[in-house]
Amino acid sequence: MKLLRIFAGLLAALASAAHATEEPRFEVLQRYEDFEVRQYAPYLVAEVLVAGPADEAGNQGFGILAGYIFGKNKGDRRLEMTAPVTQSAAPAKLEMTAPVTQAAAPGGFTVQFVMPAGFTLATLPEPLDGRITLREVAGNKVAVIRYAGSWSQQKYGEQLAKLQGAVAQQGLQTEGEPVFSRYNAPFVPSFLRRNEVWLRVK
Repeated sequence: MKLLRIFAGLLAALASAAHATEEPRFEVLQRYEDFEVRQYAPYLVAEVLVAGPADEAGNQGFGILAGYIFGKNKGDRRLEMTAPVTQSAAPAKLEMTAPVTQAAAPGGFTVQFVMPAGFTLATLPEPLDGRITLREVAGNKVAVIRYAGSWSQQKYGEQLAKLQGAVAQQGLQTEGEPVFSRYNAPFVPSFLRRNEVWLRVK
């Protein structure tokens, strides 16, 4: 019984810590049965382009970006961890307006860390790793489906298909690549994880 109470307390602490992590500012514009539409304010990201495959891209990018926020930068400054960590396929063409999912190179996957509020591009510490790019993501509107569970490509694909079907049913048009957003550390039990798929709405 005591062990059960300890386990329950640990799960509650993990859930609470995940909820307290800073996120980019957004407003919920509309809630539907299976998804919601959010308007995000502009925010800064550190991003890296990795080769993948998709199941490994998140871990590849996470290690590189974690080094940056934990002090591998000019000034050896530590930055607070924020959420979500996003991953998307990088298209072969960089368009004039750069949404979350785009990168200036063909192929691969873009992995991003959202930077803490209060910084500008001028005040963020410069990465020592030349693979990392700092940039501002313009405010954008996204359709979002939220789910718990594993980070597998199969689970992601199921939720993406569900979101695409629900969005089409509501007559909304989307553009760009889908974004896989993860809000928790790997040690958080999968059933407590907050995962999301984003589609940019026109």
